[in-house]
Amino acid sequence: MTETKANGDGTSRSLPRENPCLSYWQRTTRGFPHLFANRDTPVPAKSKYVIIGSGISGGLVAFELIQAGVKGEEIVVLEAREAASGASSRNAGHVRPDAFRGFSAYAKVHGVEQALKIIDNERVVLEKVDEFVKRHNVQCDFNLTTTFDVCMTPEFAQYEADSLEAYKCAGGDVSHIKFYGGKDAQEKTRIPGAVAAYEWPGGSSHPAKLAQFLLQSVIDQGARLFTFCPATKIESSGESDALLVPQLEPYIRPNRAQAHTLIPSPALAATSSLRSTFSLRYSLYHFYSLIQRKGDGTLVLGVSRTNPTLSEKTLASRFSTDDSDYNQEISDDALRSFEDLFPDYSSNSLAHGEGLDHAWTGIIAMTTDSVPFVGAIESLPGQYICAGFNGHGMARIFTCAPGVAQLMCQGSWGETGLPECFQFTPERLSRLSEGNLPSIW
Repeated sequence: MTETKANGDGTSRSLPRENPCLSYWQRTTRGFPHLFANRDTPVPAKSKYVIIGSGISGGLVAFELIQAGVKGEEIVVLEAREAASGASSRNAGHVRPDAFRGFSAYAKVHGVEQALKIIDNERVVLEKVDEFVKRHNVQCDFNLTTTFDVCMTPEFAQYEADSLEAYKCAGGDVSHIKFYGGKDAQEKTRIPGAVAAYEWPGGSSHPAKLAQFLLQSVIDQGARLFTFCPATKIESSGESDALLVPQLEPYIRPNRAQAHTLIPSPALAATSSLRSTFSLRYSLYHFYSLIQRKGDGTLVLGVSRTNPTLSEKTLASRFSTDDSDYNQEISDDALRSFEDLFPDYSSNSLAHGEGLDHAWTGIIAMTTDSVPFVGAIESLPGQYICAGFNGHGMARIFTCAPGVAQLMCQGSWGETGLPECFQFTPERLSRLSEGNLPSIW
């Protein structure tokens, strides 16, 4: 049994900001009836299952527990702000597996076998999201399509080529990956400056609608959601801890990201809309992400967290939990770069209502070994973790969250099918404490 205590004084630096801005996804889902669920209702003193966080990860864990036979009435979900107000509702809309790019970096940190499993797991996640949405008729605008890694410099084109070769030589499956060089890349992606491009299956969605579907589903089955209820202390078996998981502080850190919605000009509207999603890369750390929504044609443009063209002040501000506003310099850079990438989209001829529509920030949880923390916390019996997705949550959550639910129901790690390097263990923390590791993203 777990007892939870919560308050809303906002004094802990580990708690989310109380005055967040709204993302595009949040702005378009204000009618969700449980947005402020139980805001002024006392939290029950005890509950058999307490899930902290009401995003896609938390909602899916609750969903899977109920599917496994847990009674909904035994589940309490706590959210520090409004429902699904964190990273799940602030991302750039991708459901985008890595097909090969991260392999070499993963191999350096976790070994070749684990690197292969990491890449394979992301491919499985795309299939699982597609299957879940279809089976449950989830109205989250999921679009199964293809995605492009577009190399904008010769240097990065070489990096990608080397990564693909290393992955292939290690036995990785590349049958679903298509390569385009030079003019073929430019014609296929519609980006005149493209040096090379790789295409593979990917998707996009309305993440807030997906999170809200999960919450609605578990609430309908008896689970209770308490919003504006930050968890500040957990008491278990008569013992208490000052912070929820204090030992993680050196190994998981916030990273502030930014995204924008644009209303397209005629050059990117109607039959000229983009059919695939994009990662537009000048280097490993300088890139932009892009999707175009099928229904309304809205473009969602994300910006990398270490863009070298930004000022030192802006770069330093990325290590922050402040999601109350957006950064104007990042927005200006994103719009300039977008016009460079797609010259037909001319800011000089935009009609009223076209162009930049909205900008927002979200906080990404980055781990020092670039893979999530998943599993039981041995030092805190009865507690489990599913966090630290490194900005790649939609390519990982749909295996990680069900995996945690299996473990909570006495399943073994092997039954989860997850890469062993995801598992939260004292040995993993010990390795992380030995020194800095290269970042994948």
